[in-house]
Amino acid sequence: MIAIVVVVTVIIAAGDGDQDTTPAPSTTTAAETPQGERADLISFQLDDRSVAGLTNVWVVWTIRNNSSEKSDYAWDWEAVDAAGTRLADGTELETNVQPGQTAQGEFPTTLKTVKGIKLNITSFNRTASP
Repeated sequence: MIAIVVVVTVIIAAGDGDQDTTPAPSTTTAAETPQGERADLISFQLDDRSVAGLTNVWVVWTIRNNSSEKSDYAWDWEAVDAAGTRLADGTELETNVQPGQTAQGEFPTTLKTVKGIKLNITSFNRTASP
């Protein structure tokens, strides 16, 4: 059962308890494969589009709605270096994804490089769309 609380435009849902910091699913192995709703986030990775010395790093994702209802997704992420220092973080939203539908998105970051950077998902929630 999922309880939904709407405050302004932020959605917070009591989901399956997948609130731990986990690596983003860019290239996962069987041991790292997310379970439950979190498995709907097929890929989430950094895309370095920098050219001619101009920094241009984006986060890009693919979501596939494996549920039987139209869904909204919200997840928090962080980018950390090898020492574990957080260099960037953010929240991404994907709304009104139909059952079986795949949605792709992207968002710019303030990162200067992708070398040695690890993406972590710090929270992930799927809720039924109204």
